[in-house]
This record gives sequence, structure tokens and C-alpha cells, in this order.
Amino acid sequence: MGYEIGEFTHGRTRRTVLRSGTGPAVLILPETPGITPRVADFGQRVASIGCTAVLPSLFGIPGHRPTALNTTRVLAANCVSRQFTAFLRRRTSPITEWLRALAAYEHGRCGGPGVGCVGMCFTGGFALGMMVDERLLAPVLAQPSLPLPIGSGSKRSLGISDRDLQAVRDRIDDGICILGLRFSEDSMAPAERFARLREEFGDGFIGVEIDSSPGNSHRISKWAHSTLTEEFVDQPGHPTHDALDAVLGHLAEQLLELD
Repeated sequence: MGYEIGEFTHGRTRRTVLRSGTGPAVLILPETPGITPRVADFGQRVASIGCTAVLPSLFGIPGHRPTALNTTRVLAANCVSRQFTAFLRRRTSPITEWLRALAAYEHGRCGGPGVGCVGMCFTGGFALGMMVDERLLAPVLAQPSLPLPIGSGSKRSLGISDRDLQAVRDRIDDGICILGLRFSEDSMAPAERFARLREEFGDGFIGVEIDSSPGNSHRISKWAHSTLTEEFVDQPGHPTHDALDAVLGHLAEQLLELD
């Protein structure tokens, strides 16, 4: 099962979109430096449960591997882009407007009760801003890294406006649940941010924190960051495999009619 390559335009912005599978749509937002081979592999796992994996190319070149040079170049470009609020604490990234339009289009095209969204790293928190649209039923925050955790205040920030934060609270009150993933020692997706998510949303936030402390039983590096891609180990019983199962279960529970 491969990907169909298309485009989606909203306003004046046109971007490449990769699609695979059938069933309710799940937007998979790439991590820096873009739609890498492992991000594409994760999309295929989403498609395998009966969903349509929708991968918008938000930055970088699809298919490029995450070398140090490539990642640094794309990260630097993203930090100065007006589409991403890399440093602002109480503002929703403007790119979420385009993503909400894409989600609405894919919902109409794919059907189902709504859509899911998995953000990763630089895009990890974007599903929060997208929750103002009631079509989003299954949000996943994988190692959310914006705003960049520079200073104690930014470590607790969720990277959305006060108005959007209230909208997310309202969605949680209506029964929507947010799933979050991080490695325990990951300074790019700090523990303080997960603590804030728990404070804001209570039982509406389920945080999966994978032990990457020194001496952990699975020998996960303390520098581990990408829970579903670069550090994923396809071995049942490995904590990253358990995290993948949690994500796929979350998407299936909210989007698929299970017997």
C-alpha cells in the first residue's frame, strides 16, 4: 500500500498532501525535517487499522531522511516562518487555520464521525488549536515541542491562545480525550508541559511517558525524542510499541465503529 500524491489549497496556500488507505481521515503532521520515511511508515500503520492517512507536507521535502544538516536547516526556517509560533506562548500557530480547512475537506471526502490528528515534535501541539473544530475527535500530541522550551515559562506553555484554550476545555467537557506521548528525559517536550496539560484537562488528557532515564531496562537513550518514528522499535513489549498501540487504539475508538 503506497501513497497517492495530491494537493490541497485554502486561501492562497497550496501544499502537497499524501494519502493512503480508506475510512475516516487521520491527519498526520510531520516532525522536523518533514515527511521522512519513518513518518510515512507510521502513516501506513494508521491506514492498516481502517483509516485514511493524510500527510500534508508542511515543510521540507517528502522522503528526505532526518540528517543533522537537513533537520537544522528546516528547523531554522520554521523558527522564522510566520506560519509557526516557535517562541510565542499564548498564540495559536496560523498554520492551524489551513489544517482545519484540510480536516474539513478530508472529513467530507472520507466520511465517518469525524477526523483524527497526530502532531509530532514541531507540530506536536497543533491538534490543540484544531480542536476548536468539532470534527476533530481524536487528537494526539506526540512530543509537542512548541513553543520551544527556552525559559521556565515556555516549558509550561501549550502554544495556543487563551480563546482556543477555552474552546479545548469545552471540548474536553463534552467528552473528547487528548492522548500525549513523550520520553521522560526529553527536554524538547518538557515534563512541565505535560504537567500543565494534566492541570488544564484532568482526566481528559492521557499522558504516556516512556522511561528514557539512565539505566532504563530498554536502553533507550536519554536523548530520545521521536516516540512514533526514529526511536520506535517494532517489537511487542517495547514501550514505544506499546505507545503505538495506544495511539492506534485511541484513533480506532473515536473514529471506527467497533463491534
